Amino acid sequence: MTEHFDEVLTRIADYVLDDQALSEEAYNTARYCLMDAVGCGLLALNYPACTRILGPLVPEAGLPGGARVWGTNYELDPVQAAFNLGTLIRWLDYNDTWLAAEWGHPSDNLGGILAVADYLSRQASAQGQNPLTLKTILTALIKAYEIQGILALENSFNRVGLDHVLLVRVASTAVVTHLLGGTRQHILNALSHAWVDGGALRTYRHAPNTGSRKSWAAGDATSRAVRLAYLALRGEMGYPSALSANTWGFCDALMRGQPIRLGRKLGSYVMENILFKIAFPAEFHAQTACEAAIQLHPFVNNRWDQIEKIIIETQESALRIIDKQGPLHNPADRDHCIQYIVAVGLLKGQLTAEDYEDQFAKHPLLDQLRDKMKVVENPEFTRDYLDPNKRSIGNSVQIFFHTGESSPKITLDYPIGHRRRRPEGIPLLWDKFKHNAETRLPTQTVETLLKWGTQQRELEQLSVTQFMTLLCAQ
Repeated sequence: MTEHFDEVLTRIADYVLDDQALSEEAYNTARYCLMDAVGCGLLALNYPACTRILGPLVPEAGLPGGARVWGTNYELDPVQAAFNLGTLIRWLDYNDTWLAAEWGHPSDNLGGILAVADYLSRQASAQGQNPLTLKTILTALIKAYEIQGILALENSFNRVGLDHVLLVRVASTAVVTHLLGGTRQHILNALSHAWVDGGALRTYRHAPNTGSRKSWAAGDATSRAVRLAYLALRGEMGYPSALSANTWGFCDALMRGQPIRLGRKLGSYVMENILFKIAFPAEFHAQTACEAAIQLHPFVNNRWDQIEKIIIETQESALRIIDKQGPLHNPADRDHCIQYIVAVGLLKGQLTAEDYEDQFAKHPLLDQLRDKMKVVENPEFTRDYLDPNKRSIGNSVQIFFHTGESSPKITLDYPIGHRRRRPEGIPLLWDKFKHNAETRLPTQTVETLLKWGTQQRELEQLSVTQFMTLLCAQ
């Protein structure tokens, strides 16, 4: 009986099923998130390390009439399509972000949502029925963002060594089961399995093991959600105390006995406050540090030998996850190193995805600059980072020279992708999408996508089939 399921599971299931009106701001922002995630995925197609793991898991095991993968001719079952799309979205660490006690990237959920929606829409069209619209996609996105983000507010999985992608699996499971027509019981059963799966270790995000799995872990999580949804719809039983069971439940087994909390009512708070990576493909805790470094580029350019030290003040979370010294072995290692990110900003006055690749990483000044950096916590940055009314991501950078001279101390509390800088950021977000999309799609196709993407009503009325067909244009 559903009333015996853990409260967190029932609150999530009831939220997904609730037809409550969501805010206009949330729908507008979801449109930005959708288009931004697509652009990130298209850009990732330019990287062989990403494309080599795309397609069917078993060679030639596609599914004609199945879910499609944008920028390719793959047609796959929804589980594998979700892996493909989720991997593309996350590969370059350029999609939107949520920061709290836990952090993560809620647009990772789009992989499962869009794979299932495309498959259902193609099946409906083949049977003479109407396909789903993008309004359905935006609604599912808002709810997936909310589930993942509110769970992240007060539950720190990283502190026990677990990776944040488990929240992608939980959020995707809830909304995908609903998309597939699941009842409340189906959603509860599937959700319980999402928690019983436990969590991936953060091993692949930290030295000495940082590696490319961090770029496909979210694709793996959202595809697992699709699998669990289908199993629940086939009648697979659920586990009512998956979280709370003594000894064997998620909380006792993995959270050192700490309960899982939903810190506020589920609505549209997360979507309204989502953070966009607009200017730089860098781990979000370092976004303002990169922006500060770029502002200092003219001041320090060609004075590299005169630098005595570089002081970076940051939040406690950044110290814990991206303060790295010593060798950096691959792009996945570099894009999660605040010193490397600041060094590139100082050296070039910009930062692009190519700057993490091996060829540029050989630049001798990068390690010289890193060796002169000291990263320290600024307690005020940490307080404001955790303040729900501010949600800042502050950093400051200052350079000191052997002559006794110093640069201005550049302090930035809010990155350009923050809600407080939306008017400044959204035009640049469309520039980012255009640049990313044009690397893989014809100019006319990109112009059509921009026309759709910049008009809320037109986008919402568009069918998923039309949208995916255009994205798969070669």
